[in-house]
Amino acid sequence: MLAHAINRAEARLLEFDHRSHELFEDYGDTAPVKALDLFSKLGDQPQVRAVSIMVFVAGIFARSEKLVRAGARMLIAHEAATFAKSRVKSEIDRTRPRSASSRAEKKLKKGPHQAKELTSFPSGHSAGAIAAARAFSREFPEYGPAAIGAATVIAASQVPRCAHYPTDVAAGLAVGLAAEKAVDVVWDVSLTLLGSQRPGD
Repeated sequence: MLAHAINRAEARLLEFDHRSHELFEDYGDTAPVKALDLFSKLGDQPQVRAVSIMVFVAGIFARSEKLVRAGARMLIAHEAATFAKSRVKSEIDRTRPRSASSRAEKKLKKGPHQAKELTSFPSGHSAGAIAAARAFSREFPEYGPAAIGAATVIAASQVPRCAHYPTDVAAGLAVGLAAEKAVDVVWDVSLTLLGSQRPGD
């Protein structure tokens, strides 16, 4: 019974991914999608790392501990999310929408491939962007909605670009949030331990 329910859910998700691909596949060369392509590059690993380092350096020059912490949190969270999504990608094969020629290629399956076009699941842009945004919001909650909103747009833009399926994006967001939360827990524990070891306490 449970296996049947799982199979039905999997079939429905695959159908949703397939229909999403069909909806957008003819618009890859349009101006709006090309604009999304440029915006989505903000979620690439080098760009997120650069932004994180810029926040960190800005904090040093501005003598702002909050900015320094925010930059450090962003960078660590992004690297944790990148590591986690890479581990998943190394175990699962899935052809990207722009390269898939059949429904069978859109299915998730266990496999060892490392080629970019064969490792669509999960979305690395989504994982890295949301992890860095959530980390930034830990220090600047007043800007949290804007940061997380921008990361969500970066994640969602992967679908019309036919770079990822909706379920890739959802999984990427989940991986990124989980990785950032793990970093946050370790961060807080580390601060507590360091505080308890201060001389004179």
